[in-house]
Amino acid sequence: MSQISVEVDGVTYSDMVEPRTLLVQYLRENLGKVGTVIGCDTSNCGSCTVLLDGRSVKSCSVLAVQADGHKVTTIEGLATDGQLHPVQKAFHNQHALQCGFCTPGMIMATCGLLGENPSPTEEEVREGLEGNLCRCTGYQNIVKAVLEAAPEVAQMSAGESPVEPATQPAGQRAHTTTGEAAAASVGGAS
Repeated sequence: MSQISVEVDGVTYSDMVEPRTLLVQYLRENLGKVGTVIGCDTSNCGSCTVLLDGRSVKSCSVLAVQADGHKVTTIEGLATDGQLHPVQKAFHNQHALQCGFCTPGMIMATCGLLGENPSPTEEEVREGLEGNLCRCTGYQNIVKAVLEAAPEVAQMSAGESPVEPATQPAGQRAHTTTGEAAAASVGGAS
């Protein structure tokens, strides 16, 4: 077993995990972050996409121990005070989902894309979301949603990161699942 400390959606968790535990398994099974979907188990579909230090990653291809000392944002961490994140709003406005299975990963990949390129062209959106598969929509409305969200996310980025979860009062940030005190903050962002 390995000790990890990871900040997920603004809360620091300290746990003992098997070294082979995938980040997606840790998020779902240990933390109850079931919005991070397990799709293909081969890193092909992108349904399990989360942000690791602000960059989108497929959590089925990252070990939980690799997230030690880092910040993870899941789909559950995007909304702030009951208000949808601009990407979530745009997906709703543009009807950019059908069955919804790929939607959490697609939204997280979009946040990562817009974090790197706040004003993408349609071609750059299509290229940026290449690793996330949708079997239902044909991608047209997904692309429209990304383009709709881009200006608002860029505006948010000017004042604060659009992918950082809202901070909670200091007394509510630490959570420990091993009975030990969790670290007050997670360092080592890369």
